[in-house]
Amino acid sequence: MSKFLSIIKNKKAISWVLGFQIFRLILLPFMGLMPQDAYYYLYGQNLSLSYFDHPGMIGYMLRIFTEVFGQSIFTIKFADFVITSLTILSFYKLASYFLSKEKLQRAFVLLASTIFISILSFNSTPDVPLLLFWTLSLICLYKAIFEDKKLFWILGGIAMGFAFDSKYTALLLQIGLLGFLVFSNTYRKLLFSPWLWISLIISIAVTFPVWYWNYQNDFASFAFQSSERTSSISEFKISPKYFFGAIGHQMFLLLPVLFLSIITFTYKYVKRALLKFKLPQAKTLFLLAFFIPTFVGFFALTPIYWVKLNWMMPSYITGIILAGMFISRKLLKIQLLFSIVFHVLFSLQIIFYLVPIKSDDTWVGWKELAIETTKLQEKHPNTFVFSNDNYKTSACLNFFMDEKVFAQNIIGLPALHFDYLGDNLSDLDKKNAIFIDSDKQFKDNKLKGKNDPLLSKYFDSVKELAPIIIKINGKEVRKFWIFYCTNYKYKK
Repeated sequence: MSKFLSIIKNKKAISWVLGFQIFRLILLPFMGLMPQDAYYYLYGQNLSLSYFDHPGMIGYMLRIFTEVFGQSIFTIKFADFVITSLTILSFYKLASYFLSKEKLQRAFVLLASTIFISILSFNSTPDVPLLLFWTLSLICLYKAIFEDKKLFWILGGIAMGFAFDSKYTALLLQIGLLGFLVFSNTYRKLLFSPWLWISLIISIAVTFPVWYWNYQNDFASFAFQSSERTSSISEFKISPKYFFGAIGHQMFLLLPVLFLSIITFTYKYVKRALLKFKLPQAKTLFLLAFFIPTFVGFFALTPIYWVKLNWMMPSYITGIILAGMFISRKLLKIQLLFSIVFHVLFSLQIIFYLVPIKSDDTWVGWKELAIETTKLQEKHPNTFVFSNDNYKTSACLNFFMDEKVFAQNIIGLPALHFDYLGDNLSDLDKKNAIFIDSDKQFKDNKLKGKNDPLLSKYFDSVKELAPIIIKINGKEVRKFWIFYCTNYKYKK
C-alpha cells in the first residue's frame, strides 16, 4: 500500500513539473525577440573562441539550434527551453542523492514552479548553459567524492570547464569544491589526491579558448567584467535601494515561500558555524559549499553595489535542494498558488501586452521597427543604419534586416562585441546614415528637438525626421527618434 501511495505522489510531482513545462512550451510562439536573444544570436553567427562580454557557450548553442531548425524567434526560444529542461532533469538526478523520495518530489516541484526557470526558458542569456553545466558538474563531483568513482573527476573537470565557457561566475565551482574539502573532516584527505588536481587541470584546459581570446585581445573581456565593478565596490557607498532591490528581485525569481525558506536555513547554518563552530554533516556541507559563496557572497555586496538579478541563480541549484529538506507540504501548496498566479499574469502580459514596458528590454516592436527602417532606407538610398544603446537596437535590427546594422562605435564609443566583429568602418567613410535612438519613456509623438553632439562631430549635417511609432494591438507602445546624417567622417 505504501509503495502504491509513493507511486501516486511521484506521479503528482511529475504532473506538476510537466504542467509547468508544457505551459512554457505553449507560450513560446507568443514570445517576441528579446535584445539578449538577438545579441547572443549574433555571437553564434560570428563564431569566435570567446567574446567581449562573456564566453561563447550560449552563442554556440544558438548556432547549433538555428543550423538544425532554421533562423526564427521560435528556434531561439526553443533552444533556451530545451537546455533549461535538461537542467531540470539534471537537478532531479542531483537532488536524488540528498533527499528522501517525498522531499525529492517537493524540491523537484519547487524548482519547476519558480519564475527564474521561466525566464531561462524564454530568454537567451549565458545563464542558460551555465545552470546546466553547473548542475552536471555537481553530479560528477558528488560521484567522484562520495562514491569514489575516478572517472567522474575527469567528467567533473570537463563540466566545470564548460560552465566557465558559459559564464565567468562558474569559477565559484572550483572555489566551492576546494572549500568543501578544506572544511570536511571526512574528505579533507582528497586535497592530496592526484584525481582532484587532474580534475582542476582539466577544467582549466577546457577553458583555454576563453583565455587565448583574452590574450589575443589584451584581456579585454576580463578587464571589462572586473575593472568597472571593482571600482564601484571600492567606493563603498551605502545604498538601501540596492539592498531592497535585490530582495525584491530574488523574491520575484524564487517566489516568497521559497525565498524566505532559503533565507531561514541560510541564517540557521551561518549562525551555527559562526557562533557554535559547528559544521553540518558531509552531504549537507557539500550543498552549502556551492550555495554560500554565491548566494551570501553576492547578497553581502547588495548594500553597496547593484547586484543583477541573475547573478545568484547558480546558488539556487543546491539552495532548492536544501530548502526541500525543510519545506512542508502546506508551504509547497502556498508556493504553487503564488506560482500559478504569477505565471497566469505573465502569460497575459506576453500575449496581450497589457502593461507598457518603459525599457528597451522588451519583446515587442523590434520586427516592426525593422520594417519601418527598411522603408526609410528605400527613401534614403545608400545609407547605413546605426544606433547608440550598447547592443539592443543594433542586435535586434541585425536579426530582422538583410543589411548590416552598426552600433555606437560609428561615433567613437565602446560598443561591446560590435568592436570585435571585424567591421572595417573606413568603408563607410563619406556615406550617409540613419541614426535610431529609442525613446524609452515614450510620453508623446513629438520630435526630440536636439541632436547628440557626437553626431555633429562625425557627420556634416544631422536632420531629425519624423519618429517611428510602433503600435501593438492598436495601441502606440514604442517610439524611436530618427536622424538622417550626411557624409560620415571616419576617424581612427
